[in-house]
Amino acid sequence: MATTRPSKASSSATAPSQAADTRIRIGVGGWNFAPWQGTFYPEKWPKRRELEYASRHLTSIEINSTFYGSQKPATFRHWFEETPDDFVFSVKASRYATHRRALGEAGESVARFFDSGVLELGKKLGPVNWQFAPTKQFDAEDFEHFLSLLPTSANGHTIRHALEVRHETFAVPEFVALARKYKTAIVLAGDAKFPCIADVTAPFVYARLMGTEERYKLGYAPKAMTQWLDRATTFANGGVPDDLDTLTKASPKAKHRDVFLYVISGFKERNPAAAMEMIEALARRK
Repeated sequence: MATTRPSKASSSATAPSQAADTRIRIGVGGWNFAPWQGTFYPEKWPKRRELEYASRHLTSIEINSTFYGSQKPATFRHWFEETPDDFVFSVKASRYATHRRALGEAGESVARFFDSGVLELGKKLGPVNWQFAPTKQFDAEDFEHFLSLLPTSANGHTIRHALEVRHETFAVPEFVALARKYKTAIVLAGDAKFPCIADVTAPFVYARLMGTEERYKLGYAPKAMTQWLDRATTFANGGVPDDLDTLTKASPKAKHRDVFLYVISGFKERNPAAAMEMIEALARRK
């Protein structure tokens, strides 16, 4: 697959097309974590086959190694080939683009990230998560400049973006309006110390749950797990859960939405168990 320089975003960017049957995809962050040997992976499971195993027990995985450094195009191709045909990755973008004083100067870092080979994931490339430092405050002008740098398509594929902001200054209607203008999702930080912004700003929803606990075998209490599945289902059906506060009243109208839900952080050893239980519980509802 040849890599081409993506086109840049504008406020009139075309929204990603929606599949006839919207999928709620559930997974974890990464797949290489030593404590998962014997808890998620079978005992003595080969490390080189961990992605093979994880991708057949989860419906999506957020790649987080890309946040710290570039991967080779051959690596992305290998990940594509090693996973089921209907599997989808989300990818955490490079911190060199997001962890800077002036976001408007991130153009070269954004281009370098997409030129690194991420587009080799092809149809398995889901949303790109742009995670900002907890100390990064909202500056409307600078943030809009950054959003204008994000590509909307490349190699015939629509590129979807999620914004993971972690400072309380982002919890304002102005930020929601800006995200909607560029059709980028605001990451829903579930059970976290970060602002929980539940406003829908894109044709998809991206949630990261950070509240797993050691005392629960499956990471979450059954009631909490059911609550998150109910919320995911409401989002997928085009609504907004009434038990989550929003900063604005209006949401983009939609019959269906894609939902990406990742069990991240908390007591990490339990995250795969929580994700798998949610996948199984969702299947039981059909």
